Amino acid sequence: RPRPPPVATYLQPGHNFLQATGYGGAELHPLAAGPRPECVAAPAACTNNKYRTLDGSCNNLRRPSWGMAGTRYARLVPAKYADGIHAPPVSVTGQPLPSGRAISVVLFPDVDIKDKRWTLLTMQWGQIITHDMSMAMGNTQAKPYATECCSPDGSVALPPERAPGVCYPILIPRNDPVFAPHRQGCMNFVRSTTDAMQGCGSGYEPAEQLSTVTSYLDLSLVYGSSQALSDMLREFRGGRMVVEVRRGREYPPANPNRTEVCDGEGPGEACYLAGDVRVNQNPQLTLLQVMLLREHNRVAGILAHLNPHWDDETLFQEARRICIAQYQFISYHEWLPLFLGGDNLRRHGILYKAQGHINDYREEVEPSVLQGHATAAFRYFHSLIAGQLDLVQEHRNSYGALRFSDTLNRPAVLEQGDGLDDLGRGLTTQPEQASDQWFTSEITDFLFRSGRPFGLDLRAIDVQRGRDHGLASYNDYRQFCGLKRAHSFHDFQDQISPENIEKLASLYPHPDDVDFTVGGSLERHVPGTEAGPTFNCLLMEQFYRTRVGDRYFFESGNSPYPFTPEQLDEIRKYSLARLICENSDNIQAMQPQALNFPAHDNPLTPCDQLPSPDYRAWQEAGPAPHYSSYLGRK
Repeated sequence: RPRPPPVATYLQPGHNFLQATGYGGAELHPLAAGPRPECVAAPAACTNNKYRTLDGSCNNLRRPSWGMAGTRYARLVPAKYADGIHAPPVSVTGQPLPSGRAISVVLFPDVDIKDKRWTLLTMQWGQIITHDMSMAMGNTQAKPYATECCSPDGSVALPPERAPGVCYPILIPRNDPVFAPHRQGCMNFVRSTTDAMQGCGSGYEPAEQLSTVTSYLDLSLVYGSSQALSDMLREFRGGRMVVEVRRGREYPPANPNRTEVCDGEGPGEACYLAGDVRVNQNPQLTLLQVMLLREHNRVAGILAHLNPHWDDETLFQEARRICIAQYQFISYHEWLPLFLGGDNLRRHGILYKAQGHINDYREEVEPSVLQGHATAAFRYFHSLIAGQLDLVQEHRNSYGALRFSDTLNRPAVLEQGDGLDDLGRGLTTQPEQASDQWFTSEITDFLFRSGRPFGLDLRAIDVQRGRDHGLASYNDYRQFCGLKRAHSFHDFQDQISPENIEKLASLYPHPDDVDFTVGGSLERHVPGTEAGPTFNCLLMEQFYRTRVGDRYFFESGNSPYPFTPEQLDEIRKYSLARLICENSDNIQAMQPQALNFPAHDNPLTPCDQLPSPDYRAWQEAGPAPHYSSYLGRK
C-alpha cells in the first residue's frame, strides 16, 4: 500500500506535509547527515530470525540497530541547544527561560475534572505503552535522584563548581504556594545521558539522548531488553518466567536491590524485579505488569498441554510471540482509537478494517521513538492521572481509596488482602481525569514525597526534560506540523485560548521560547481525538512508525514466521477484559470494553462468557484432551 500522509490531513486536506515543510525523508532519522557511530554494537550480520530478538537488533535487516536498546531517539525537528551542542536553551532574547515550576503553577494547576467516557485503565495502559517504548538513559523516573543538585536543605541550587556536571536543577520561585513555606528553592533534576557522554558522539554535533529499551511494542517491560536480563527472568522449564508463589498466586521475583528501588517499611515488603526497572513505580502499573507476567505463564502452560513435544525454548518463544501479538492488538485496536480516533487512524494507515494479513512493513521507515513524542506529546497524558486510587469490591461498590503519592514505589499493597483485585476493579470503574491542562497536585506537588510534606513536580520535570533534550520550540513544531508560525503571542489564538495566551506572554519573553510540551498542552483538541493538532501530528507519526517499521508486527504476513489466518482470528478475540479476567486473583466479571464504564450497552459479564482465543490454533498434531477444563476459566 502507498504510505498515506504522515500527519493530520484534517488540518489541510491533501496537504503534502513533509514536502511543504522542506523536510525530506532523510531528515527523519539521525543518519541523515551521514551516520554517526552507533552507541551499541549491532550484529555484524543478521539472520532472518524466526523470533524477534530481545534487544531489538536485526528487526530491520538492512539497518540492524534501528529500534535497538541503547540507540538514539529520533528527531523530526532539529535540536535546539543554546550552544548548538548540549547547553540548555535560553530565550531568543538571551534571557533565561521561565522556571518549569513557575510554568506548572500558572498554567497547569489542580482542577478536578473527570473524564465522562473512559476508565482509569485508559491512562494506565498508556503508561504501559510508554514504558515499553522508551526510557531515557541516565534517569529512571522511578525514584528521587541519587545525584544531588541542590543544597542539603533544598533552599538553593549548588553552585556550578560544586554541582555534578549532569545537574540542571529546577528553580522554585520564592512565592511558591507549596514549596516556599518549606523554604524550598531548588528541585533536583539530572540530565539524561547523551551519545557524547557515552563516547559515541562527536562532541561538535547536537547531543542526542539514548533509550535503554527497545523502541518496539514488544513487551520489553516483561521480558527485558537484553539477553542477560531475560535470562534472569526465565525459569528455563516449560517456557515459563520466574515467579514467586504466595497464597497460590504468582508474583514477580524479589528485586535484589529493593532498598534502591522501593520505599517499603521493612525487608519483607514486596519489591519486584521485571523487564523494566520502573515496575514498582505505582501499584496500578505494577498490577498490569503482574497480569502480563501471569499471562505469559498461562499461555506457556496451554501450549505445553497442546504440544507436549515442544522444548522450553520453543514454548517460551511461542508464548512470548502470542503475548506480544495480543498486546499489540489491544494497543492498536482497543486503546489507540480512543486517543486518536478510529477514522483518523485508518486514514493514516495505522489501522485497517481488513481481516487476515496486512502487509504494510516498510524497511525504510525508522521505528525509533521520536523526541517530540516521548518528551512532549505522550507526556501530555500525565493530565489523566488521578490523585486517588479507588478500592472496589466485586459488586462494584467502592469502599475506600489510596492517596496516589502514598503508594509510589510501594507495590506491597497488591498483596495485602484483596488489593490486586480491588485496585483492578477500581481501574475499570473509576474515571480517569480529563485530557486537559489540569494536573492533580499529587504529581505536581507531592510526587515521590516518601512521607515528606512535599515532593517533586512532574509537570515542571516535563518542561525541564524537554529543554534537557534540546527539544525544538512549540512554534517550530507548529510550523513543522502545517500550522502558521506565530510572530506574536496573539498568533497562537488559532489553537490556544486568549486567557492562556495572556499567561504565556506573562511567562515567556518571546513566542519562539514557548516549550513544545507547554504550547501543545494548551491547544484545542482536534475533534474525535484527545489532543490538539501538533500533538496529534507527533502521535500519528510515532504510531505509524511503530507499526510499519516493525518487521514482526503481528498482522504482517511478510514476517519471517507469520501467524496463520486462523491464529490471527483468535488473537483478535483478545481484550483487556480478557487479560484482567484470566490473570486477576478472583475477579468474576468484567465489562467487555474495559476502557469504558460498565453500562447497559457494556454490562458486567461473567468472565467465562467473554470472548477468548482458542489456542488450539497453535496445536501441531494430535488431539489435546480436556482443553477447556485445562484452561481453568472462571
